[in-house]
Amino acid sequence: MFYGRIKDSFTPVIQQKLGEYGCTLLAYETLGDEPAKITATILRLLDQGCDMVFCTGGMSVDPDDRTPLAIKNTGATVVSYGAPVLPGAMFMLAYTADGRPVCGLPGCVMYARRTIFDLVLPYLLTKIPVTTEQLAGLGHGGLCLNCPDCHYPNCSFGKGY
Repeated sequence: MFYGRIKDSFTPVIQQKLGEYGCTLLAYETLGDEPAKITATILRLLDQGCDMVFCTGGMSVDPDDRTPLAIKNTGATVVSYGAPVLPGAMFMLAYTADGRPVCGLPGCVMYARRTIFDLVLPYLLTKIPVTTEQLAGLGHGGLCLNCPDCHYPNCSFGKGY
């Protein structure tokens, strides 16, 4: 995507999910895999007043994936890198000193109907901090069954039972 060879499929999904709550995406940028540039961009967006930052791409366990390092390098406190939720196991959540979330979104957010992003987004939007314990608790009910007729949030996905 960085070189324009791959269509950006992430941004429309994030816009749609934010739109479900009446929110809009303030800005987005496409970068390569250079941690220093990613870190600088996150910090610049926060300095410009963004309430939260979502980083897409580079979130797997591949050593070439630099986004987790870039998020850590912002100085934000990492709550978790990984969640017991499918789809969404490689989700990362950190908070800045003033409480703004910086999230690393796994690739599944781009193509799966409901993911970890859907479970944490309401908390992020209401500024209710998501804790390590809360994320761990999502392991009970943390498997989306990809029902043909999705009834989320009226289902067991992420409900802890």
